[in-house]
Amino acid sequence: MSITNEAELAGMKKASEAVAYTLKEMRNYAQVGMSTKELDDYGGQILNELGAKSAPYLTYGFPGWTCISVNNEFCHGIPSDKRILQEGDLINIDVSAELDGFWSDNGGSFVLGKDIHQHQKLVEASREILLKAINNIKGGVKIADIGHLIETEAKKRGYRVIKNLTGHGVGRSLHEEPNEIANYRDRFNLSRFKKNAVVAIETFISTNSTYAETLKDGWTMVGNRGGFMAQHEHTIVVTDGKPLVLTEMNGIWN
Repeated sequence: MSITNEAELAGMKKASEAVAYTLKEMRNYAQVGMSTKELDDYGGQILNELGAKSAPYLTYGFPGWTCISVNNEFCHGIPSDKRILQEGDLINIDVSAELDGFWSDNGGSFVLGKDIHQHQKLVEASREILLKAINNIKGGVKIADIGHLIETEAKKRGYRVIKNLTGHGVGRSLHEEPNEIANYRDRFNLSRFKKNAVVAIETFISTNSTYAETLKDGWTMVGNRGGFMAQHEHTIVVTDGKPLVLTEMNGIWN
């Protein structure tokens, strides 16, 4: 969506704070021995208390309130009683929701407990690249140029990007124009960021794979060449200068 008045900005801020707060609290709540279903139920309870509705559940009938992916799962992981969190797990939580007609999206990867499998470097790369990408977005900037920046920064660190997972417009629904804000230079995408547009910017930084493939459960995605992936995501408003980061409260840059 494009912000046209103060009421719309206030609505987007409220929805964004709901998903950001939920993500932050879920990350703090996660502990070794807990099932991903228990963690998801906690997130769903927070959203409910804030008057927000799970976006993947509303939009796609996703079997959970949030997406929780662990280790070799890249995204859209289904919360399960059988998936028990372990020390050193690489966990990704993606929280998106609707509140009073406004939709917002955010996510982040983190290492649970001690970094015994050396995932923290990948997590840091994803976080740092997202920060750099967002700081380079303003009205008139080519979307493909931000994709080029993300891939260049990933390669500098010895990583790859997932080419079929992208950021997207958001606001009045979960996915809007621009539909694809890729993590590489898509030379066919000639569009530019527009001032006042609301977009969800995401990094998909991986160790081995360049494409994500869907498992038989119809939701969970893993890498075409295995390995691990870290994702971080903020919903922002594009301006003439530094973007307004609506989901900053989630603390993924802290």
